Amino acid sequence: MTVMPDDLQRQRAGNIETPSGKWRSGENFPVGSFLIRRDLRPHVHAFYRFARNADDIADNPAFSAEEKIKRLDRMTAILDGTTGHDSPAAAAMRESLLATKVTVQHCHDVLRAFRLDAVKLRYRGWDDLMDYCRYSASPVGRQLLDLHGESRSTWPASDALCSALQVLNHLQDCADDFRRLDRVYVPLEDLTAEGTSVEVLAGSAASPALRRVFDGLLDRTAALIDKARGLPPLVVSPGLRWESAVIVELADRLLRRLRHGDPLAMRVKLHRFDFFIAFLTGVSGKFRR
Repeated sequence: MTVMPDDLQRQRAGNIETPSGKWRSGENFPVGSFLIRRDLRPHVHAFYRFARNADDIADNPAFSAEEKIKRLDRMTAILDGTTGHDSPAAAAMRESLLATKVTVQHCHDVLRAFRLDAVKLRYRGWDDLMDYCRYSASPVGRQLLDLHGESRSTWPASDALCSALQVLNHLQDCADDFRRLDRVYVPLEDLTAEGTSVEVLAGSAASPALRRVFDGLLDRTAALIDKARGLPPLVVSPGLRWESAVIVELADRLLRRLRHGDPLAMRVKLHRFDFFIAFLTGVSGKFRR
């Protein structure tokens, strides 16, 4: 196994984590923004840091699948109460769960997704991808809702929003994921239906066939966003209601950018203006209960 210098330093220090440092700047949505209740923000940050550090392990090209799973299993053990200081994010997450009484299941679910990332490189169809999103994305929304004491009747709309964000992120990163990790979330059935294959993701621009695949995935994602618009009116906590409304708007804006952008030619992303407009829309009362 090839180990990078930074990873060697962390191993010598007894830390199994390999944080990329992108857990806030790399997201398409606000992470525990000022809209969230002040007393809950540290717990929101603890969850995102836990999930991001686990994700960084799963995405580290220097590790074998076995090494990734070993490290994720160690995070699980610390999360469940095993003593140790080699995963600060897992230890902090355990303290947060003990303080808030939120179920540990959401954390276990995201770890399940990252273990899958270590070994699964292809997805058959849309349903296969949605099953992955159930564990990689849905627990994020469910954690925030449970943290605020919201009704679980909010889960279906929240799951739709989180899955939409996940698919949009997959499309943003499809070229990089293929080139660095040989991992492809674009469903094989969609590629085959257009007479193409995963190899086109190595190109410098999307072919007409791949463009049709992207558009089909965006059509399905738009339906998820439509369902997610029912989330904010269901949320009782004002701050979380506003933040969820902002995120719905950000998802819609990113989808529209991907409609007109080519993720193989350049990273299609949101800009400051998008966040500004999404904030105004989200807090304007459009989603008032």
